[in-house]
Amino acid sequence: MNGRIIAIGDIHGCHQEFADLLERLALTKDDRLILVGDLVNRGPDSCKVIDLARQHRAISLLGNHELRLLTYRKNKAPAAAIPRETDRDTYLKLRPDDWTYLEAMPLTYYVEELNTVFVHGGFLPNEPWQRQPASVVTRIQSIDSEGRPRKRSEAPNAPPWADIWNGPPFVVYGHTPRPEVYKLKWSVGIDTACCMGGHLTAYILPEKRFVQVKARRRYYQ
Repeated sequence: MNGRIIAIGDIHGCHQEFADLLERLALTKDDRLILVGDLVNRGPDSCKVIDLARQHRAISLLGNHELRLLTYRKNKAPAAAIPRETDRDTYLKLRPDDWTYLEAMPLTYYVEELNTVFVHGGFLPNEPWQRQPASVVTRIQSIDSEGRPRKRSEAPNAPPWADIWNGPPFVVYGHTPRPEVYKLKWSVGIDTACCMGGHLTAYILPEKRFVQVKARRRYYQ
């Protein structure tokens, strides 16, 4: 394997932090950059994030925020009918090429030589990861007592899916914002809440190293 594999957690429109992190990573032409979804919404400029992703030939995975925007568009929702203000703002600003970019986002990216899969949200254990639908892999945070995928807000006492995941493969994911990287034997969560004033985190393979930049400010409550 030539070059590094570099995964970056949820950017959420924080283009300046994304640019700062890219500068620190000093990418080469042999590196593979993987963005684990939620490039858009909440932060100052989703379009600039997509521009940077394109410029650096990133593999950008589908997050729940991209999926939601694509669903509004597919249903031809008028902007006024979109409930979340940050969704509405992005929906109105995205350019035709940006929509094409979102539509092309894969759900997962698997690196065979490292037996590692990259995904936005995560997986249900005990089911083949390759066959799990977007509704699960972009949204899952916890698993309730009946084994159903949940958001943390829906099942506050349920364990995180990663606590039950006993690979292989090893999973690198975002979606669940935490103050620190969430590293377990078979997974690592790299959403460190940049848009909420935390950090933007990169995870570098094969050396298993983290690089972070601090958010310039809090963009989203």
